Amino acid sequence: MSHPPQIKIPATYMRGGTSKGVFFRLQDLPEAAQVPGAARDALLLRVIGSPDPYGKQIDGMGGATSSTSKAVILSRSSKPDHDVDYLFGQVSIDKAFVDWSGNCGNLSAAVGPFAISNGLVNASRALENGAQNGMATVRIWQVNIGKTIIAHVPITNGAVQETGDFELDGVTFPAAEVQLEFMDPAAEEEGAGGSMFPTGNLIDDLEVPGVGTLKATMINAGIPTIFVNADAIGYTGTELQDAINSDTKALTMFETIRAHGALRMGLIKHIDEAGKRQHTPKVAFVAKPTDYVSSSGKPVEEGDIDLLVRALSMGKLHHAMMGTAAVAIGTAAAIPGTLVNLAAGGGAHNVPKAAVRFGHPSGTLRVGAEATQVNGEWSVSKAIMSRSARVLMEGWVRVPGDAF
Repeated sequence: MSHPPQIKIPATYMRGGTSKGVFFRLQDLPEAAQVPGAARDALLLRVIGSPDPYGKQIDGMGGATSSTSKAVILSRSSKPDHDVDYLFGQVSIDKAFVDWSGNCGNLSAAVGPFAISNGLVNASRALENGAQNGMATVRIWQVNIGKTIIAHVPITNGAVQETGDFELDGVTFPAAEVQLEFMDPAAEEEGAGGSMFPTGNLIDDLEVPGVGTLKATMINAGIPTIFVNADAIGYTGTELQDAINSDTKALTMFETIRAHGALRMGLIKHIDEAGKRQHTPKVAFVAKPTDYVSSSGKPVEEGDIDLLVRALSMGKLHHAMMGTAAVAIGTAAAIPGTLVNLAAGGGAHNVPKAAVRFGHPSGTLRVGAEATQVNGEWSVSKAIMSRSARVLMEGWVRVPGDAF
């Protein structure tokens, strides 16, 4: 019996923010995988090592968490006034499924550096007056959600600078800071009418069978997100991963909240469709600030944060915070009357929060948003935050020739 040889595909393994993923140039993919469809999905599943019933992704590049089971495909942009098209795939760990329904805000930080280093963007064009040192501006078209991201990438001697002293909670070592602007972040989700608040309300009563009726802020910004109050579901907002991820009953509860929230937001038409849309929406719970100890053992003091937020990704509590969820947090905090704004101290005086620092399991993160209200409708022109990115390995990935 003959077996096909492995093929090799140019790829780069990168960290972006608190996530890792395998990055490809579209032109380097096998021809069958250069277009959306079954062949592309099968290829990425095999690269990452899914589906894996053991949940470890030993035979692939994935790291057995939602933060490390990711793939990115980049190409020169076909969109006017943009440099690069960025397509993100969230690869399921235990199922033969790639979710293309949303963005990864953390890996967004690596898109600009990769694009410059791999010839998709000319660094001297991105720098003013062809300088060799400075901040390159990369205009990214996020294909999944049809939105613009502006990345400000440090350049030294004409090359991307990756080392630096910018520290990001959830990442062990410092690196160079990459500033990101998520332009007009309200997601134009199918069924949501392009509205930031698809139900038309800042707070809804969300009926969840087996859980009860929860106050919820459901927002499309950065990524569709359902916010609930921590105390309404029996938590304090100081929880770390083990407190939830080892609790099967809790995970089932969160998935039920997610499914019914997705239905209420118009993201799915029937509750059974939620399982085919694992990446979105996200579920997060918020609370007023209090002291706690992060997963690294670092104390986080009440006075250093505006609120507490914990969020789930792909069915598990995230070890830090998804970048897109941080955009949702910043956006919701900027709009008086949302649960996020109220937890951050907006209170009865309807005070908008132009920027907040929130506590997450690994530490803290600051995010800002510019919100305005016109004729009773809220809009956000951009959300801003800083991440870092670094190449971990570059060369080729190998997969069996019959894998796709």
